[in-house]
Amino acid sequence: MFLDISWMSFVIVGLGTLFMVGELLVNMRGLSAILGFGFIAIYFLNYLEPGMFIIMLIIYLIGLLLIIIDGKVINDGTLATIGALCMIFSVGFSSPNWTAGLYAISGVIIGGVSSLFFLKVFPKRKMWGKLALLDQLTEEKGYSTMNKTYKSLIGHEGITLTDMHPVGTVRINQQDYSAVSNGQWIEKNKAIVVKQVDGTKILVEPIYNKK
Repeated sequence: MFLDISWMSFVIVGLGTLFMVGELLVNMRGLSAILGFGFIAIYFLNYLEPGMFIIMLIIYLIGLLLIIIDGKVINDGTLATIGALCMIFSVGFSSPNWTAGLYAISGVIIGGVSSLFFLKVFPKRKMWGKLALLDQLTEEKGYSTMNKTYKSLIGHEGITLTDMHPVGTVRINQQDYSAVSNGQWIEKNKAIVVKQVDGTKILVEPIYNKK
């Protein structure tokens, strides 16, 4: 068969990975996924018995899934690395010799990177935009909640835990905060009151009738 030529492994696996990853990035109505699956299936069928064909194809697809999960949920690179290794292992282990294996592994890498060019031609999938928007809204909600918490400190009294000249640490409602004294030097263990909050910046003043 034509895959008896070692470098054809690079072409088939590269195209398969290109179209499979490309379908995840852009909306091609499933056509790219069908093409990609077809190329990968041809590669595995050419070298493997039916039983091993199914196993290696599953490992390849699991690797692809792990990369997606890492990119959109975990974001620490661990699952993406494992996923890439799964894809590389599946095509490399399936090859009849090390030359074809190296070509196939190169196809996974080059095909995956090349799929990014689809973003310049086809519309990006809306689900990625929705996930990005969800992340943004979550961050904004978290910042807003923190802002409200700090705002609620206005008028509350506390005590300095360090000398403030003018920045230091204060304790308010059994919680420790970094605060500023608006240019005044305030000694440790002095009573203070929160006069103003700007974001997470807390402005305090001493209470002179308290120790």
